[in-house]
Amino acid sequence: MKTATDSRLPGASTLRRFLFLVAAVAALTLTQAVTAAAQREPDQAFEFDDRPLQEPMEHPGWFKRSFLDLREDLEEAVAAGKAGIIVYFGQRRCAYCKLLLTVNFGQPDTATYTQRNFDVIPIDIWGVDEVTDIDGITLTERDFALREKTNFTPSLIFYHSTGTEALRLRGYYPPYKFRAALEYVADGHFRKESFGSFLERGSGALAFEPGELNEEAFFSPPPHALDRSRFPAERPLAVFFEQGDCHACNVLHAQTLGESSVIELLRQFENVQLDVYADTPVITPDGDRTTSKSWAHKLGLFYTPSILFFDRHGKEIIRVDSVVQFYRLRNVLLYVAGGGYQYQPNYQLWRLDSGF
Repeated sequence: MKTATDSRLPGASTLRRFLFLVAAVAALTLTQAVTAAAQREPDQAFEFDDRPLQEPMEHPGWFKRSFLDLREDLEEAVAAGKAGIIVYFGQRRCAYCKLLLTVNFGQPDTATYTQRNFDVIPIDIWGVDEVTDIDGITLTERDFALREKTNFTPSLIFYHSTGTEALRLRGYYPPYKFRAALEYVADGHFRKESFGSFLERGSGALAFEPGELNEEAFFSPPPHALDRSRFPAERPLAVFFEQGDCHACNVLHAQTLGESSVIELLRQFENVQLDVYADTPVITPDGDRTTSKSWAHKLGLFYTPSILFFDRHGKEIIRVDSVVQFYRLRNVLLYVAGGGYQYQPNYQLWRLDSGF
């Protein structure tokens, strides 16, 4: 007896072809949109002076003037028909924060889309005002930022209408990737896939062949046997996850990695470069045998270049997985190479103590 799902029924193959075509067109539309947006990325998203600003910034007027009770903020956003709230952790003299506010939110469609779908709640990472978090715990802005390990500003936590943390971004991301993050949460994609998978589906990266990477003399050649779980290494480890045809990677190599002070610091590390889309064999710092692509996926990486730092025993210390320029990268290298993480596990407090 034939059922309604029997593939032998007349028209079943036609239906399957139609559904496949619909899915293909949807994927192609998303791919074209993300690819076109990536090609339009403004230069200032990657090439800028990242030292602290001389003049402090102000938040956009449409950021919410909140009493800093995130539960109430979320209720009010949902009552207004929005998808949720974004908690923005920033500093008034942060060059990366300025890029988010002027470059990303300077695009009218992004600003409009954000306001339509979210209320943005600003938090000063050194502030003393009290915040009640989404679970009802009250603490100062500073303690809240430290607890959430907002190592790099701007940091954003997206809470969906149910109170679920849907996405977390640490650092600055260029406009197209930031817009993708907004849509990833607002449209509920976080419920069924990781942000990395969402981006790959949109860019078509899953179908790309690994491209040529920028070479540096300080990168160790393969094979990449990075196991430090049984015997400690002599130096900390820096793993550069990159990909071919990557403008941000090109800028990193042409500018920041060309600075003599950065190169001098990197000589104190074992440095390894991996392609996030290649099947290069790797033994990870904890002894796992895998490939660079599988390891990147397990680590939850969605941005290139990402630089992950491990101690002599294979424990991850810190990662830089957002846009980075000289000042920020140099400070992270000093933090790791100088052993600052051993007595101060919080990078922001180390910076404060060190005067950076």
